[in-house]
Amino acid sequence: MTPLRIHWCSPLDSGQQKASDKYDTGRLDFAGIVDFAQEADELGIDSLLMGISYHMPDPLPMIGALVRETRNVKFILAYRPGLLHPTLFTQVVNTLSWMSDKRIALNLVAGISPDEQAYYGDYVAHDGRYARTCEFIEILRRFWAGETPLSHHGDFYQLDNAQLGLPFKDLERPRLYLSGASGIAQQVAVSHSDCWLRYGDTPEGIAEAAREVLAAGRSVGIRMHVLARETRDEALAEVEAMMENPDQQHREWVRQFVARCDSEAVKTSFRLAEGAHHDWLSPMLWSGAVAYRGGPALCVVGSYEEVAAYLLEYKKAGVSEFIFSGWPTRDEMRRFCQHVLPRLRELEADLDRQHG
Repeated sequence: MTPLRIHWCSPLDSGQQKASDKYDTGRLDFAGIVDFAQEADELGIDSLLMGISYHMPDPLPMIGALVRETRNVKFILAYRPGLLHPTLFTQVVNTLSWMSDKRIALNLVAGISPDEQAYYGDYVAHDGRYARTCEFIEILRRFWAGETPLSHHGDFYQLDNAQLGLPFKDLERPRLYLSGASGIAQQVAVSHSDCWLRYGDTPEGIAEAAREVLAAGRSVGIRMHVLARETRDEALAEVEAMMENPDQQHREWVRQFVARCDSEAVKTSFRLAEGAHHDWLSPMLWSGAVAYRGGPALCVVGSYEEVAAYLLEYKKAGVSEFIFSGWPTRDEMRRFCQHVLPRLRELEADLDRQHG
């Protein structure tokens, strides 16, 4: 069996110290981001997710710089159809493929908030955004298949004899991730992507939600947090310390933002958190930070051995890759790679022998 792919989410700097603080915005510590990416490269992280949101710096110029500062780590570019025309977007991605020696993948995000979409002059509703995403990807894939000139007359895009002089390097294309938890998001993931990417749940919950995606031959990835320590008691003490003196004003801001969201992924994560028993969806899955950090904040918590064993349960449920974060995320990435990942690889090897 193929080993689990371990990705990490690149922060704005070295990472938030607590799960219950407000977001650290209003500045760009690019030197810190470069340092983080270089350590991820050294640790053997597969890819860094470069997220997109109005409160974050744009990921495109950052990736253009980071590929020159790293050797092996790949970059997953999160971007929203509707911000750039597909011809220009393909041109940008193709350029990055040459700059990085193909170390570029795409996470296409239809959008989670009508408010935020409106910031960019985009007023397309939820299902329409996914229809546009389909059309967007279809055009990209036609470019990558070498079709030239390319004409397209659809509901969202019009192209006449479009041509690009620079193809994706080696005439290949990037790996495509599609995010979302709604039925239409799953349909688009199955028909247009390589991997359906969603927020966390228990292994049982993921297995149920991903059944049709897996049956169609697509991969499943999870975006979540991890907190691993030498003992479970140490991990639980860390959780308790992080939640001391939480920023209740920020929590209320998140609540209001979520109330206006039309994303099923976001709503599902908050429903799971609200239904958890004392903030625990399972003995290993903590939801207490979701109210402050949103859907990605569902967190696997435990000892190094416990976390490795729990992640293997996700693999048995059909998950093939994770995009992790932590508090602070750089320290957690280092700890994970040094202590959890070797144990996880041993468990994967044992599983392979059992099925060999």
